[in-house]
Amino acid sequence: MIRPILVGAMLLLLGGSLLAQQAEITFKTSELSEGLYMLEGQGGFAGGNMALLTGSDGVILIDDAIEPMAEKLINAVEKHAGQPVDFLINTHVHGDHIGGNAALHKSGATIITHDNIRERMLSDNAAKDALPEVTFSDAVTFHLNGHTAYVFHVEQAHTDGDAVIHFPEVNIIASGDILFNGLFPFIDLDTGGSVPGYIAAQEIILSMADDKTKIISGHGPQGSKADLQTAHDMLVDALSRVKKLIDAGKSAEEVLAENPLASYHDDWNWGFITTEKMTQTLYRSLFEGD
Repeated sequence: MIRPILVGAMLLLLGGSLLAQQAEITFKTSELSEGLYMLEGQGGFAGGNMALLTGSDGVILIDDAIEPMAEKLINAVEKHAGQPVDFLINTHVHGDHIGGNAALHKSGATIITHDNIRERMLSDNAAKDALPEVTFSDAVTFHLNGHTAYVFHVEQAHTDGDAVIHFPEVNIIASGDILFNGLFPFIDLDTGGSVPGYIAAQEIILSMADDKTKIISGHGPQGSKADLQTAHDMLVDALSRVKKLIDAGKSAEEVLAENPLASYHDDWNWGFITTEKMTQTLYRSLFEGD
């Protein structure tokens, strides 16, 4: 799980002091299909993007922002859905996607995750109320409100516990952090993620998508198949650039000095994953892979 110090670093880099922002942050809700919405924080860093499925059969929330925003998120969701959350799906273990777990559990939600998320939370001494009550190894399917929500695991991608959620009838996919739309991705090598696994996960989603697919990205704006393809192609090319330098015998310091991702800097660099940090991740993934 992202440690508190890392969450704090993200808050400082992406939006300044959270205490100063809290009164300003709101949750924007965009309806992508009847009863199915994308939620995203506005006015400051609230965490990753979320999805919400509403209806008389029950309410599903996918991810739940950072812990300080939990009460505001619950109020926003219940006001919009007209009832509390029944099921909460975590796409992975990072604190900007599971921060509201304990509060939502106390309000009645059942938490569902991949097996590895629960194991990591237990090893990190997470609060009991934040722990998932239902886990799966490969996939689980919900049938609610006229929708099918197919929740499936992608291996060693952003982390080792990632889930993607596909709503096939309405051609919508919640990618979690398998898509940072228009941003260099955070690939958490210390939590079981890998660059090859991340690329493979993107390719799985691409195989399920078409030109009309709406993708609820983990970070950044709502995406499309074209957006995901662009992100995938950038990462494949970036990995190739770093590999060429490693194959030429360059050290980590020399690779950074070469700045192989310079042409991507203006479009993809951001406060948490800079061009330098992306290069370091790619180098480390290739070096450790050998």
